[in-house]
Amino acid sequence: KIPPRPTIQPNDLVVVFESFNDLNFVYATPNAIFSNRNGHFHHNDFLGKPFGCKIRSRNNAGYGFLYLLRPTPELWMRSLPHRTQIVHELDASMIVHYLNLTPNMVVCESGTGSGAMSHVILRSIAPKGKLHTYEFNKVRVEKARREFVGHGLGHLVQVHWRDVCGKKKLLGMDGTNEENTIDYSRDATTSGDERTDDSDAANAKNNTEAQEEEEDDGNGGFQLPQATAHAIFLDLPEPWLAVPHAAYAIKPTGRICSYSPCMEQTQRTVAALRQHGFHSLRTVEARLKEYFVDEVEFDPVPTELPVIPTEETTASMEKERSEGQPSTLQQQTKQQPKDETESSGIRSKRKKIGSDSGNTNKVLCARPFPQMRGHTAFLTFATAGNAPLPDPNAS
Repeated sequence: KIPPRPTIQPNDLVVVFESFNDLNFVYATPNAIFSNRNGHFHHNDFLGKPFGCKIRSRNNAGYGFLYLLRPTPELWMRSLPHRTQIVHELDASMIVHYLNLTPNMVVCESGTGSGAMSHVILRSIAPKGKLHTYEFNKVRVEKARREFVGHGLGHLVQVHWRDVCGKKKLLGMDGTNEENTIDYSRDATTSGDERTDDSDAANAKNNTEAQEEEEDDGNGGFQLPQATAHAIFLDLPEPWLAVPHAAYAIKPTGRICSYSPCMEQTQRTVAALRQHGFHSLRTVEARLKEYFVDEVEFDPVPTELPVIPTEETTASMEKERSEGQPSTLQQQTKQQPKDETESSGIRSKRKKIGSDSGNTNKVLCARPFPQMRGHTAFLTFATAGNAPLPDPNAS
């Protein structure tokens, strides 16, 4: 495993922190300029600087600034160019946990999409693991390959252009018929910071050749030997179609996860999992509730005992009130202004002492944010059985 470099070098991926809710990314390129509402930032000022440093703009009198962060899967999720909907941090952490991902595992993922979940899996299975990720859209396949190579992850991942569900075969289509191939190139967004220089194109080409470019033949499946994958993750519109192929490719007692937004999808997937020997099924929905944590200052707790009138004093006060005379308590208050002043002074002094100590009037409190992120998806987990299943394509 190559240790991360302490400083930013040419062509390194850098996550740009602009504000609390605004992150972007750049590839550090000599003589390039990154511009936003805070000013113009020259990439030459990035090179050689440590990750986490603060950079000032060259215009606007240097008042504009940003932070250069080392990329992590979580930061990449918040800054990547969205080609599809992505799996966010909370669901991703649940998936990694319940799939029992550990270093050096072989994992299958379908589909690749924007590659957000792929980066999370790659971090978990490094340094010698292997991720086989499948995507039926060729445009997204090519973009994902370039990104993995640019991020230094090409040796850990193989991107397949393939529909693991085999819908073309189920519908009686010819996989080589271009009229039956759906083009989603309009859904693919191109970022202005995405590298397209000759060196990156050469790296992507070499990576493609090393992976032996394949085409979707319409049969479905993962094109792996039986019992190869330790875990499988399905993010598909119809995951129940991929379950027979997953049962063939997964190792005995391996773990599988299906990510589905609708309960109807989940129900059909659960039925397919049970039919193909999976057990210990569990479906969860994770909701993120954020809290704002801060120190709150409270007044010290009163130490003086309150005056509780007796029954005789209460009866006397009622009688005096009915006769229109001032009560005995009020007369005592007027007769003892000095004592009251002294008592107030003692209380003020006590409060001041408590404030100076910092222990009696500051409490760490948490309050929830008014809004909570809504439903994302249902996560269905299951464990493969011990009995090997035949290849669906062979039958």
